[in-house]
Amino acid sequence: QVQLEESGGGLVQAGGSLRLSCAASGSTFSNYAMGWFRQAPGKGREFVAAISGTSISTAYGDDVRGRFTISRDNVKNLAYLQMNGLKPEDTAVYYCATKPALINTYVYNDGSQYTYWGQGTQVTDT
Repeated sequence: QVQLEESGGGLVQAGGSLRLSCAASGSTFSNYAMGWFRQAPGKGREFVAAISGTSISTAYGDDVRGRFTISRDNVKNLAYLQMNGLKPEDTAVYYCATKPALINTYVYNDGSQYTYWGQGTQVTDT
């Protein structure tokens, strides 16, 4: 069993930056792939970014590539999402998710592949 807790959301002006954190507990963090997803009001869940257990591989959604950066610290059991150049369309609840990684270089951009999810943190671009 893995527990995830997001933090770092809030209000930000257009063009601003935020860094989201996802704290994981309950298992060996490096054996798990991590992902960030978001859901805006009235819309479905959208893939944002993913990172492999060893940080060798990353992937990004088309709407955030070049502006957002995913990273992780396997010593502190933390994953991060650095968001720069925020736009009003980035407003959403952001969720981190994790799954056991069969191979530690793999990333996953399909939310249905993830096993554990956090409660989400709201990001609002004004």
